[in-house]
Amino acid sequence: MTGPTKATVADIARSCGLSTATVDRVLNNRPGASAANRQRVMEAAKQLGYLPTLDQVVLPSKPAHLEFFLPIGSNAFMADLAHHIEDYAQRLPLVASCRIHNLAGISPGALQGAVENLSLKANGVGVIAIDHPRTRNILRELVEAGIRLVTLVSDVPAAPRSAYVGIDNRVAGRTAALLMGRFLGGLTGHLAMMVGSRSYRGHEEREMGFRSVLAEEFPNLTVSSAVEINDEPDASYSATMKALHNEPELLGIYCVGAGRSGVAKALLESRPRRKPVFICHDLTKETRRYLVDDLADVVIDQNARLIAEQAVIRLLGSIASSAPYLTKKFIEPRLIFKENVPVQ
Repeated sequence: MTGPTKATVADIARSCGLSTATVDRVLNNRPGASAANRQRVMEAAKQLGYLPTLDQVVLPSKPAHLEFFLPIGSNAFMADLAHHIEDYAQRLPLVASCRIHNLAGISPGALQGAVENLSLKANGVGVIAIDHPRTRNILRELVEAGIRLVTLVSDVPAAPRSAYVGIDNRVAGRTAALLMGRFLGGLTGHLAMMVGSRSYRGHEEREMGFRSVLAEEFPNLTVSSAVEINDEPDASYSATMKALHNEPELLGIYCVGAGRSGVAKALLESRPRRKPVFICHDLTKETRRYLVDDLADVVIDQNARLIAEQAVIRLLGSIASSAPYLTKKFIEPRLIFKENVPVQ
């Protein structure tokens, strides 16, 4: 018994009342079709099951060229994310090419310089960027040039992106505060916060969420120092040593972004009488070790592999879709303790 026959270009043309030439132009993303006709063709193709799907996301009819702009630097999470993006894209036939640009910092200028090297073949772009007027303008110009855009890890809501791929960072910060309060079991005292960079909307949202829950549920806990470390381990080391010196009975440390290794180094060297509760983000080789060695109490992981896979899928879906925005869907963060560290 044979399965259902796959729809053809002629079937789509009959369904939407357009010529096969127009349908062919739309499906192959060539110029010469109006926005209204593109909408009709894509809707008919979707209804007839012509377009492939993955996880209920409609995919383009031909392989796409994707590029990602990531401020990797020495950030282990960013390096893992880049690796997973490349690995997943290589295994998808609908990805013609996937190129990772390692940004020279988080400034709008660094992004602008990298975007100037964007391939003329590019159909979709994924980016981790700060929420800044210049950044928003760069992203707006990309979309106006016909490039589909998704933001990763830290959103830029005012940019015309098709989707944001990542966790709800405000919820992540609220979760960190809830864990901190529960770990400390009613004790009264001070906490230190290492803020990556408030230029990132995601870091700002985590800090806001953390402070909100402390005020709502744990007024006995006070953030006595909140230092912006720009994700630099040396800066977090110095800030942590200073906090431990000023507050010998410091109860807890929350590291909002990267720079975790500086906190761990300070805890190892200072050996406080009572180790502060240490909460950080992102499961990497080093944070696995911190958990096992009882330096870190919990890691709130945003799952680099899943973000990478969803970023590729959402980009492909946005290329196939005539709609400017895809349905919003956050990635659920994982709470990792030393007893449930997953296999690498």
